[in-house]
Amino acid sequence: MFSDWMWVIFTLIAAASQTARNSMQKELTTTLGTVGATHVRFLYGLPFALLFLFVISLVEGTPPSILDANYLLWTATGGMTQVLATGLMLAAMRMRSFVVTITYTKIEPVFVLLFAAIFLRDLPTHLAAAGVFVATAGVVIMSWPAKGAAFGAMTSTAMGLGSGALFALSAVFYRGGILDLPEGSFVLNASTTLSVALAVQSIAITIYLLVFDRKVLVALIASWRASAPAGFFGAFASQFWFLAFAVQSASLVRALALVEIVFAQVVSRRIFRQSTTAKEFAGMGLIIVGVLVILFGSTR
Repeated sequence: MFSDWMWVIFTLIAAASQTARNSMQKELTTTLGTVGATHVRFLYGLPFALLFLFVISLVEGTPPSILDANYLLWTATGGMTQVLATGLMLAAMRMRSFVVTITYTKIEPVFVLLFAAIFLRDLPTHLAAAGVFVATAGVVIMSWPAKGAAFGAMTSTAMGLGSGALFALSAVFYRGGILDLPEGSFVLNASTTLSVALAVQSIAITIYLLVFDRKVLVALIASWRASAPAGFFGAFASQFWFLAFAVQSASLVRALALVEIVFAQVVSRRIFRQSTTAKEFAGMGLIIVGVLVILFGSTR
């Protein structure tokens, strides 16, 4: 049935859109710094998320659900861990290539599998779980530091892997928040959670910049022409991530999201003119095999 594969379509759209957003954010780090570029996806994504929510609510003729404290805890925690994850990812991008940094973060499915089991009692099939580990082995091969690697390379590896762990936590918390909503369609609940998360993130980082770095906030506002597209693609990608989380376990969604490495490879070569090693190609091959196993295993 088509409904069994909706999460696959949602995830592929999200991964492609997120690749576009990440490339835009990478460019913005040179003018706005890591914190400023991190804030772009939240501050400029919020208006688009609210627009999505308004349109969906209007079409369905149903208002968003009333939010309780438990829901807000799930979603706010997911939002703040995502902020930290994005910051670490962008910091790593300033030290390593675009595709390699994205690859580092994709150790995430193993963390998601662990965290989803702990917090949500949410487990995939044995075959899908095997696919997660095959794909993750590809990530490990790609990201393993060369013998005698410089300290900077190892630091960027640690940042990338830490980013993946935090992204995993945010995915699990977001799914927990969506599942906690008592009423509404999965589309409306996903859109509600996206809007709430972006609002929490935008408020938190804006307050931080007001207190500690107003120059970055001023620069961020002044660069709205360059930042708005990144905000749109960020909100658009998140909309489809959240739709996928609403209908499928976070571990399978984030495992299939490993296809983002392939998308990132195209961007890295065509836009940033960055080359890829044989080891990285081998890792990507394992990732593709793992993703195919995950897709097959999720339908058994």
